[in-house]
Amino acid sequence: MLSLKEIKNKLEQSTGSEDWIAELEQDERIGARKLWTSWKRKQQLLQLERQSHEEKVVFDRSYCSLENELVAGVDEAGRGPLAGPVVTAAVILQNVTEELIGLDDSKQLSRNKRKELAIAIKRNAIAYSIHFQPVEKIDQLNIYEATKQSMTEAVLSLKTRPNVVLVDAMNLPIDIKVHSIIKGDAQSLAIAAASILAKTARDEYMDQLHEQFPMYLFNKHAGYGTKLHIEMIEKFGPTEHHRKTFEPIKSILKMR
Repeated sequence: MLSLKEIKNKLEQSTGSEDWIAELEQDERIGARKLWTSWKRKQQLLQLERQSHEEKVVFDRSYCSLENELVAGVDEAGRGPLAGPVVTAAVILQNVTEELIGLDDSKQLSRNKRKELAIAIKRNAIAYSIHFQPVEKIDQLNIYEATKQSMTEAVLSLKTRPNVVLVDAMNLPIDIKVHSIIKGDAQSLAIAAASILAKTARDEYMDQLHEQFPMYLFNKHAGYGTKLHIEMIEKFGPTEHHRKTFEPIKSILKMR
């Protein structure tokens, strides 16, 4: 009979098809049952991830007329914050995407998981582009138009031209077939990949901004309007990186 330590080590390497798995199911030791239950639950979660992944792949391909057409996904990060740029990304993935199983809407994943996936996405991508739309443009145009222009720039900067562009809830003025997908980052693998690239790039930017303005704690809230962030703005005043047309910054500036 295998020891609990041996069972744990073997389960970590198991595919579920080994002969000893059937024996483990009959093991009545409490420790063995816990290991088996934990492993089984993990396998079920992995299966759900694989199923979700395949559904996203099928969703993307459903917009293609021909098998060899290329799909670009586009998404943004940072429309809501009071400070920092809005960042958009466009990405064309290869057909083989097993490395990206577990890829989901960036808001559903931890920061470390997003970093891991960003590396895998860049390694897998046929082409990708990331665009930073500065605060000045956001204040000049409004956040919707600034995001739209940034997304357009991201697509046009791709080194490989896609046949189809899937965008998270936005229409773009380009001469490529564009589909605006509501909650696209939850349905499309390409849009989810773009979401990850945009989010990780913006987080890195805000971390760098924190080094210049540590009193605002940009590394904690990424520029969003948290209670702490607003207190810091009221205490120290807005920086050049704050969006002057956003409330409460607009009102704070009028009072100074």
